[in-house]
Amino acid sequence: MLGLTVAALAFGETIVWAAFYYSFPALLLRWGEVEGWGKPFLTASFAGAIILSALTAPLAGRLIDRGRGPLLMTLGAATGAILLLLLAEVESPFHFALVWLGLGVVMAGTLYEPCFALMTRALGKDARRAITHVTLVAGLAGTLAFPLIHVVAEAGDWRLACRTTALLVFFGGLPLLWFGSVRLERQARQDARHTAAPRPSRGASPPSLQGVWKRETFWRLTMGFALLGSVHSLMMNHLLPILDAARLSEAMAVFAAAAVGPMQVVGRLGILGVERHVTSRWIAFSACIAVGLAALCLLGTHFWPVLVILFVLLEGSGYGTISIMRPVMLRESLGDANFGAISGRMARVYTLGVALAPFLGSLIWTVGGYDLVLILMTALAGLALTSFAGISERPWGPSNEPRSPGQEEHSNSS
Repeated sequence: MLGLTVAALAFGETIVWAAFYYSFPALLLRWGEVEGWGKPFLTASFAGAIILSALTAPLAGRLIDRGRGPLLMTLGAATGAILLLLLAEVESPFHFALVWLGLGVVMAGTLYEPCFALMTRALGKDARRAITHVTLVAGLAGTLAFPLIHVVAEAGDWRLACRTTALLVFFGGLPLLWFGSVRLERQARQDARHTAAPRPSRGASPPSLQGVWKRETFWRLTMGFALLGSVHSLMMNHLLPILDAARLSEAMAVFAAAAVGPMQVVGRLGILGVERHVTSRWIAFSACIAVGLAALCLLGTHFWPVLVILFVLLEGSGYGTISIMRPVMLRESLGDANFGAISGRMARVYTLGVALAPFLGSLIWTVGGYDLVLILMTALAGLALTSFAGISERPWGPSNEPRSPGQEEHSNSS
């Protein structure tokens, strides 16, 4: 029955990611062409949504710690569907931005962060594999969003595309998230009745909500993931304009954007194959290198368009591992105690980076074009690698089994 629960959340997450997040980059060019709204305004609206999501993420985490995860995710999906229907009716830029701010709050309660916090609350150290399975399916959200929205918008207009995604959330995403979250919360409460308070991972004392701000490991993890998230957000939100500037056809650009999702699944499958042989930190290193090289491939598409294929391979497989590593490395470093609230605080910084990156990218584009933007992306991926490099190896082995006494003593001393 756990498999059914995870499957429900996996497909539910796929739908809400496609509707609430990927609908923006999929429609970015159409809003500019049809409505005449400028790219800085559009990306600023999206940035505002993600910033509001970041500010409300800790509250969502506390609600999950208190057992309100099912209500949070179900109500969030319902509200998001209504907002998408309202988005289809907007005529003014003000109302457009206002709806996206509402969707920002919805994202804080429906996307990966609350889902993975609920999984960690219910499954503890066994959450890693469940999280991986969710991301294997939900990694296809972009693959669903870009072609679906493109086809519907071509057949009608962007307003019809918004209505279509709203109905998809209401009749698909909402019941799936409700089913999966209710079952996980029931599991968490049953375990709580049979066990003592959550035990932190070996080698890490449980941090208080105030003390976590003083942990160097917390900040290194937070900044590393925030930098990678910023690069990916900037890259995906500007991908269609970047490839348009490189004179690739619209069909090829849509195909490339949609193909990143399947390659994320490939990267996550790779984790299942190597998790017993490498540490989480080395997986994070590999992601930084792959994302940095992906940006360089986009830079090279001006001269050799076939590099877009290598971009898809690197960006998808590299960044695809990050959604798994964020909750896994946080739990390995700081334990289970207050996980939802601490995860929410990490998400605040991560999401701020994701929010501001597309807008800042638009500003940098006005100065030096997309070449300068892509060079900056490569540098940020390098900074993320440096941040992860300062984190000591985790106190548990890749298979979640205790290390030998000698290894454990070395880890504690480091």
